[in-house]
Amino acid sequence: MRIALAIAALIAGTTLAHAEGDLSRKCDELPALVLGTDDAGYAVSQKSYKLVTGKCYALTIKSTGKKEYALQGPVFFRNMWLRKVEAGGMEIKATHLVELEYEDAAEAEIFFVPIVAGKSTLAAKGLEDKGVVIEFDVK
Repeated sequence: MRIALAIAALIAGTTLAHAEGDLSRKCDELPALVLGTDDAGYAVSQKSYKLVTGKCYALTIKSTGKKEYALQGPVFFRNMWLRKVEAGGMEIKATHLVELEYEDAAEAEIFFVPIVAGKSTLAAKGLEDKGVVIEFDVK
């Protein structure tokens, strides 16, 4: 059966993916995303991230508290498997996210595995035209 699958994959021009263990346990730490790095509160520390499907990532998102930031990214959030969110001294286990809202200076770390290739964004609602938009390119 494995040989037949391998032959079919070669004919189709693809390779078989093989993973052992828990893909969500050994996460690569991404550069932190800091919101409001300028005096006006609109600059972000990272404008883009390049990720790979099937690999676990940990992303710390910090707010300087200069603005309220309601981070939304429907495609970004939909195309990931969420392991957990750590914020305020606790772990939050959920199946997905809709929004991360920062009213003051705060920090959250998300642990996730991208499961769909493509481009998506994470943006602060109402602040997109001010540049509070982060792009994710998943291969």
